[in-house]
Amino acid sequence: MTELIYKIVPRALWQAAEATGVFDGAPIDHADGYIHFSTATQAAETAAKHFTGQDDLLLVAVEADRLGDALRYEVSRGGALFPHLYASLPVDTVLFVKPLPLGSDGKHQFPEMPT
Repeated sequence: MTELIYKIVPRALWQAAEATGVFDGAPIDHADGYIHFSTATQAAETAAKHFTGQDDLLLVAVEADRLGDALRYEVSRGGALFPHLYASLPVDTVLFVKPLPLGSDGKHQFPEMPT
């Protein structure tokens, strides 16, 4: 299996994508010109930094090699390479979508995340 990358998405945005078959990104993605993804090791920090206290989120997993040349790993937070998709995400490329609930400690409770 190829590397999995992850997108944290508000449920309403993902439901709209499922209706059209394409995810065009969240407002931050539109502003930056690409869809932000995280690796398995980056996702919890991404949730803490950008989604603190937000409920009703989903964790969307995609096999990186299914995205072709539109996916680029670029230097971001702390010099780490983050996956950025310079295209829309076809919903049919998604491996799984799982809830990302808030725990009693206020942190997001991640499901098992294959790398």
